[in-house]
Amino acid sequence: MLIFLRHRLAFLATPKTGTTAVEMALRPKAEIIFAKGRKHVTAQRYRARVAPFLQETYGAQTEPLAVMRDPVTQIRSWYRYRNAPRLEGSPLSTRGMSFDDYVLHVISDDPPPAAQIGSQFQFLTSDTGEVLVDHLFAYESQPDFRRFLADRLGDDFEIKQRNVSPEVDAPLSPEVEAQLRSARAAEFALYDRLRSAGGYLHTPKPAG
Repeated sequence: MLIFLRHRLAFLATPKTGTTAVEMALRPKAEIIFAKGRKHVTAQRYRARVAPFLQETYGAQTEPLAVMRDPVTQIRSWYRYRNAPRLEGSPLSTRGMSFDDYVLHVISDDPPPAAQIGSQFQFLTSDTGEVLVDHLFAYESQPDFRRFLADRLGDDFEIKQRNVSPEVDAPLSPEVEAQLRSARAAEFALYDRLRSAGGYLHTPKPAG
């Protein structure tokens, strides 16, 4: 997570949405940087802990910004990331596992370590399903996302690809995709709502 106090903006790093590339490009402009184990602060935690701290300490009210990716593509990115040779033999490795099996593990009641990836919906919303970020962009709407950042931060910048997952064939059968869509209906619904809004969902929250 990156906090831009002067520009009243907080970038929340939804996992597997290109956040490392954004972080490296924008890090020089951020006054506060949450890195490594604290990088992926959820919207709930931001609202409950970080926002009050920023208000009390700096008198700053920052608007949270995040990116959401097509749910199937985001899970596929996790699968490919954990297929890397460096994880071979580790409980986090997906080597030797089909993407169908991985998805079934992800949506199971007791997923193994490799499939414990959380969900974008839980990252971005409250317990009642309310979107907790003021500015939500679709991963596929990169030009609009970058234009928004350039306008808010007052400068253009280059985002270079980082932390790219290895290319691994990962087809998903219609049967398993149907199970995934049923198990994560709320996440797919939010993504569809985001795309229907043109790739940018603006849901400002009252201060305080």
